[in-house]
Amino acid sequence: MSLLTLLLQIAVVLGCARIVGILFRRIQQPQVMGEMVAGILLGPSLLGWLVPGVSATIFPPGSIAQLGPLSQTGVILFMFLVGLELNPKLLRNRGHAAVVTSHASIIAPFLLGSLLALYLYPRISDSSVRFLSFGLFMGAGMSVTAFPVLARILHERNLQRTKVGAVALACAAVDDLTAWCILAGVVAVARADKVEHPLPVTIFGSAAFILLMLYVVRPLLRRLEAYYHTRGRLTQDALGLVLLGVVASSYATESLGIHALFGAFLLGAIMPKDSGFVDEILGKLQDLVVVFLLPFFFAVTGLRTSIGLVHGAEMWLDVAAIVAVAVTGKWGGSTVAARLTGLGWREAGAVGVLMNTRGLMELVFITIGLEIGVISPALFTMMVLMALVTTFMTSPLLEWIYPTRLIRQETFGVVEEEKEYGVLIPVALPSAGPELLRLADALTSAGRRRIYVLHLIRAGEQSRIDPDRLALQAESETLGPLLAAAAEHEIAVRPLSFVSRDIGEDIVEVARAKAIDLILMGWHKPVLRQSILTGTVSDVMANARADVAVYLPRHFRAWRRVLVPYLGEEHDLLAFELAQRLAAHEGVEITVLQVKDRAGQRPVSPLSLATREDAGAPRIALCSITGRDPIGVVISEAQRDYDLVILGASESFGLEPGPFGARHERMARECPASLLVVRRFERAD
Repeated sequence: MSLLTLLLQIAVVLGCARIVGILFRRIQQPQVMGEMVAGILLGPSLLGWLVPGVSATIFPPGSIAQLGPLSQTGVILFMFLVGLELNPKLLRNRGHAAVVTSHASIIAPFLLGSLLALYLYPRISDSSVRFLSFGLFMGAGMSVTAFPVLARILHERNLQRTKVGAVALACAAVDDLTAWCILAGVVAVARADKVEHPLPVTIFGSAAFILLMLYVVRPLLRRLEAYYHTRGRLTQDALGLVLLGVVASSYATESLGIHALFGAFLLGAIMPKDSGFVDEILGKLQDLVVVFLLPFFFAVTGLRTSIGLVHGAEMWLDVAAIVAVAVTGKWGGSTVAARLTGLGWREAGAVGVLMNTRGLMELVFITIGLEIGVISPALFTMMVLMALVTTFMTSPLLEWIYPTRLIRQETFGVVEEEKEYGVLIPVALPSAGPELLRLADALTSAGRRRIYVLHLIRAGEQSRIDPDRLALQAESETLGPLLAAAAEHEIAVRPLSFVSRDIGEDIVEVARAKAIDLILMGWHKPVLRQSILTGTVSDVMANARADVAVYLPRHFRAWRRVLVPYLGEEHDLLAFELAQRLAAHEGVEITVLQVKDRAGQRPVSPLSLATREDAGAPRIALCSITGRDPIGVVISEAQRDYDLVILGASESFGLEPGPFGARHERMARECPASLLVVRRFERAD
């Protein structure tokens, strides 16, 4: 195969994986689910069936042999990362429910899978495969839970700090450890007939290797961790030693007759779990492995999967039986066990659904079975379909059994009935935080306010298993500058940070749960346009049960002269109220700009804004200008050395969310002063 063909394959595999992964994320599925499906689509099941000529050009005969090394390298490194994130603390203090449920979620599917093997063996296998190997493999294959995928689902749904999340995560960790130990035995038995892998050598050699890793290699790794703390960072030499250890450990277990993946997983499992050390290794390897290398494993799996091998009603009944046994054993066994330990039916059902997630780990599992000859290509295809079905069903079933609204109630708490003026500041960029806090401080009075600062981690961008470490990392990176400014100026704030599947929806929900009066958002210039009220901002303004303000800073000086354009709309009244709040600080002057058309049809303020001056209130000037172009009038007036323009979001100002267009972007592009665009929540009387 030529270099050009290899480069074409890399481009097609990576492009398809990202596109399909993003599409699946939009339908509330884990992105890895889409990447798994992308691999299947590139194989004979779709591409080779629809356009065989194109398929033969991109993936000519021998492609599996060429892509195999990339695929194996990716899976080996991935298994190392899985072991690295398998923190023993996840298994401690999880209670009686986790212990009982984890055992039931292994025993029930294993027994049902072994019974299914009695039915499938004479139909799909042959005498070249021992029934013992076949039965053990089917039982273990039904017991697998996708630990990394489950952890990501927990994060994306903010379940990690609930009892459901704690039980599911602990059970998944135990399940994977047990299933991989069983698979090691299956591989050893299946390879026992080969001269180079006699069973006694495999058994005793593996035991000696595990002891060597625990009592010799692990202390050496602690010294490597101490070296990391001494240097303050993970040097290239240290990373090289880690990768060399992965390769050596994988080589040892492959030579012993089990599989290279076990060595990589074991090394990751015994690595020191210091947060900084683990974070540095993950930071350097995770994106490369997940984004670049793993898609080749999915592609190779897809090239090996042919739906055409499953033909006739009988074989499709076999597929249905495999899926039914997998779901019954895992979901049913876990649900019943969790219910017997005291969880309610809803929580127990949610645990069962989560445990039924198989994902990538099942694909790795059955790929090993195919490579060692325990399962046939037809059964491999059936098991791939089972993995896809059980993973795909997780999100919709979980939403049905344990809906997002209940998770949010448990996560955010009940509505806080407090009299203080509540402000919520969503922060996306570290640089935007301090300026938004300065504005929130100016709009509120100390002692009579509650200020929440919120950072949402977009689902799919992180896959860390430890939720506390993830939240702390997000807080230090994104909220750090804001929190430092708050400490410097003695402003009390309440930070929040978690993973979000829908940024706009979660901002709205947090505002509701915390009884927020004003959501203060920053504006970040889009790549191709300068629209203000689009995307997340538009979603929040449309759905929030609170006032919303969007700040576009042009400078960072004090707000001395404030302009409030007035067209007589409800949003303009909010703009004036916020200007009054700002003017509570000494030295702030407010100018109310009434814009009338040439016929004088623009309404005069029903509140007589120019005369609303209580004792001690700041001076409010009234200015009326006639013109048919409100946007031009405001921009022209703002040229007169105003520091801030506060204006209501209305179509007349070009500030209603809408399509591309110069008018829609004009205010953001041409107004020289800082802008605060506000939209009042229309409360029912």
